[in-house]
Amino acid sequence: MIAFFYFACLFAIGGGAFALIWSNIKSLNELNTPIKTIRHPEAPEPGETVMYVDLSREKLEDLYKQ
Repeated sequence: MIAFFYFACLFAIGGGAFALIWSNIKSLNELNTPIKTIRHPEAPEPGETVMYVDLSREKLEDLYKQ
């Protein structure tokens, strides 16, 4: 009976260690795969000019003085 309990615990610990090693190797392999991202529909195309507002401190101080 003690031998059965010993081997059951041994196999449980061995199986848990194998599962931990397997999941670690699997996650390391997933780091090498490129991430596919979806482009935002409102993002500008390459080379397209974008309008923006300059809110630098100097511009805001000039507007405040006027």
